[in-house]
Amino acid sequence: MNDGSFSLSHRRLLLIISGGIAAYKSLDLIRRLRERGAQVRCVLTSGGAQFITPLSVAALSGEPPLTQLFSAENEQQFGHIRLSREADLIVVAPASANMIAKMAHGLADNLASAVLLAATDKPVMIAPAMNGRMWEHPATQANMATLASRGIMKIGPARGALACGEEGAGRMSEVDAILSAIESFFAQNAPLQGHRALVTSGPTFEPMDPVRFIGNRSSGKQGHAIAAALAAAGADVTLVTGPTALPEPLGVRVIPIETAKEMLAACKSALPCDIVVCAAAVADWRPKTQSTFKIKKNGGHAAPPLTMTENPDILATLSQKGKSRPKLVIGFAAETDAVIDNAKAKFARKGCDWILANQVGGGKGFGAEENSVTLLRREAKGTISAQAWPTLSKTAIAQKLVEEIVKKKG
Repeated sequence: MNDGSFSLSHRRLLLIISGGIAAYKSLDLIRRLRERGAQVRCVLTSGGAQFITPLSVAALSGEPPLTQLFSAENEQQFGHIRLSREADLIVVAPASANMIAKMAHGLADNLASAVLLAATDKPVMIAPAMNGRMWEHPATQANMATLASRGIMKIGPARGALACGEEGAGRMSEVDAILSAIESFFAQNAPLQGHRALVTSGPTFEPMDPVRFIGNRSSGKQGHAIAAALAAAGADVTLVTGPTALPEPLGVRVIPIETAKEMLAACKSALPCDIVVCAAAVADWRPKTQSTFKIKKNGGHAAPPLTMTENPDILATLSQKGKSRPKLVIGFAAETDAVIDNAKAKFARKGCDWILANQVGGGKGFGAEENSVTLLRREAKGTISAQAWPTLSKTAIAQKLVEEIVKKKG
């Protein structure tokens, strides 16, 4: 953004639009959030659809709004539990008196209220909008007190002319105020704001000829998850990745490469930075020569010799001492046996600050959805500490690593 606003490029927002004339403001809110780079998914209640159309919401958000709880297609594709899990922040704007009452009493009779009931560990922000007398009614005030006790954030309502022609409190806050509250929330929850991070991910492919290469089974899932988690913590992230089938993480600058030499060059171009996480499975060796033509069988004769040469050591290069060295350099040690011993030996050779040891092979590590790692850290006087983590999803591993990075920064 060039207007000085807070970037939301790595944020996923779920906007719930309940009934009320103020629903028209939600369209501008969607537009403004998208301008700041946020991904906005919308739930439109039947009441909200009386004031704005699903087509207008879809045109501004980039995808059709979800409307029905009992929809086989929607539940299969998204599911109300998944909707709440995938959001970084849930915003209810406008939040009608009816919706506020449902939230306070735990009702789940439509998609919006079911999503909110499932959001037990997600931040929720509401922008109340209703008639002044409804707002001031003891029932509404009691419901608001209940929501406040549960940590639900509130913007407004403002005082002024209401749709019914009366004056008073109950007017939904203007879009600028809601945007400011959303940006402030993320700014307070962005501990790595202002920090630059570099992440490597995926395999490298080292060509033998125009059609064949030497590579490995890395899917890139762990490296991509780490890049996304760093971005979600507010870091400015560059992801240098070998060939994968994964979508690019939101709000991350991606540099695609194929070979180890290309990866090293891309990493150097991304410097200076504060944090480096080398999660890529870089091929240690490459063919010394690359044929310009496809290597063919030779009538049953012996296969042509394959002479290998060592690839550049990216982790060791980035760990070298000097003014441009990142403050924190983290590597991975993917091992098939003697995992901790081999990881400690690698740690001694590379010169990095931390290393994550994980076992690969036999269905573990590469391509799997979960990972089991031990974090090795270089402590005072050259000692190495080892912290074994339980087996977790690669997303959870990434989040846990970022938490450790934030502690180190503090």
